[in-house]
Amino acid sequence: MITQDTFISHLVELRDRLLKAILAVLIVFLCLFPWAKDLYSVLALPLLAVLPQGGQMIATDVVGVFLVPMKVALLIAFVIALPYVLFQIWAFVAPGLYVHEKRLVLPLIITSTLLFIAGMAFAYFLVFPVIFKFMASIAPEGVAWMTDIEKYLSFALSMFVAFGVTFEVPVAVVLLVRMNIVTVAKLREIRPYVIVGAFVVGAVFTPPDVISQLMLAVPLWVLYELGIICASMMGKPSAVDADVEAAPDDRVDGGPRQD
Repeated sequence: MITQDTFISHLVELRDRLLKAILAVLIVFLCLFPWAKDLYSVLALPLLAVLPQGGQMIATDVVGVFLVPMKVALLIAFVIALPYVLFQIWAFVAPGLYVHEKRLVLPLIITSTLLFIAGMAFAYFLVFPVIFKFMASIAPEGVAWMTDIEKYLSFALSMFVAFGVTFEVPVAVVLLVRMNIVTVAKLREIRPYVIVGAFVVGAVFTPPDVISQLMLAVPLWVLYELGIICASMMGKPSAVDADVEAAPDDRVDGGPRQD
């Protein structure tokens, strides 16, 4: 009975924290709502800058001119509210973690968030201008190169996700080493396969020009090397931490672990 009550209390807490996170995103979204059109214009700026004279974007969907800017505003609202969303997640799981786990998880959450945003910024400021300039240069004579605003948003989101996940490589490498799934020596041993895989990923997730493929593959490789360096500096969990984690759990209520 105690275990069931504890489980229900955890579900209630999870619901409350999810509602707080969603409410934070909605509040930011409502603040950004009046500038939704301007936010989309900023997102489309790399493409608009290279369109031929008189070129413009088009909307083939009747309600696209309203929904697409709203989606952009919602995406930006989520990014702005992300620190608070992550705080709610952290507050929910923290009581169930040991001290040494908290020391690892919180920095990784902060680092992974900053790296994901850095990946999005890399795509927007460096990759987009290169891709769009290349596409504009190869457009056949007499072809009006324009795109639908919905398709542009879909393309931008896919690129943001691709580069954001790519910039998470150091965090993934550190976690693999800290969890004893793989050793630093093994990571160095498989380096040639990772390099080949990086170029395969670059070829799959970017347009078919060599420059944009390199702009994804090379950072992926560099970040992999950075992850190896960080994992080497951090090392494996200490013997004290391992003993604490391996100690029998003396909880009787089925609740979260307490330090």
